[in-house]
Amino acid sequence: MAEQAVRSVAWREGRVAGLYTMRFGPWHPSEAVVVMVHGLGLSGRYFTPLARLLAAAGRTVLVPDLPGNVRSRRAVRRALDVEEALEALLCWQEAAAIGPCVLVANSVGCQVTAALAAEHPRLVERMVLIGPALDVTALSPVRQLLRLLTDMPKEPLSLLAVAAADYLVTGAARFVAGFHYARQDASGPFEAHLRRVEAPTLVLRGSDDRVAPQLWAERVTADLPHGRLAVVPGAAHAVHFSRPDATAQQILQFLP
Repeated sequence: MAEQAVRSVAWREGRVAGLYTMRFGPWHPSEAVVVMVHGLGLSGRYFTPLARLLAAAGRTVLVPDLPGNVRSRRAVRRALDVEEALEALLCWQEAAAIGPCVLVANSVGCQVTAALAAEHPRLVERMVLIGPALDVTALSPVRQLLRLLTDMPKEPLSLLAVAAADYLVTGAARFVAGFHYARQDASGPFEAHLRRVEAPTLVLRGSDDRVAPQLWAERVTADLPHGRLAVVPGAAHAVHFSRPDATAQQILQFLP
């Protein structure tokens, strides 16, 4: 589908600036578009339950696959670092012609959106960070792997199936390179970006999230000039998938 198709009332999915993108909800929107940014090696598919609920509430939601990932794998020849992913997202946002938006990100995707909100504040009205990663206090690959493994049994089997399929398409080499870039960003730039974010920001985590534990979520919230923290009981890292109802409620209450 041509990039200009994003302006079509009938447009539902296609490529915008080379990135595979799904749309949920009305078009043209009367309020800021919600843009969802996925985590490392994944696609936007695991945002579908949440996107549908927000669309049912009247919000317009766009969900791109970042370059190098799954359905946007061929957009680039290698994994991108955080700044490169940011530049690609800026090109995508301009091509989509959506103006200032609400960014909703999960896991390592929070690093990309924090950079965008810090460096281009006029393009972001509000931001939601779901299970922000990587935790700077546990950056070793072994500790991150252990956290992921202890989180997995708490996630729905349907999510694990989606994630496994996405990882296979993205590929191990790009996943490992993306993890390396995420660790570099987490070691300094991520928190520096958080301190420069002007947009009101909701930090959201599941109470059983082993990847983004409570103390780390509190630290992220404290770094944000206009941040607040919410916790969904009984949910793990992908709270937007396992508890889309509670997540949608938190987001809708947060939005103006």
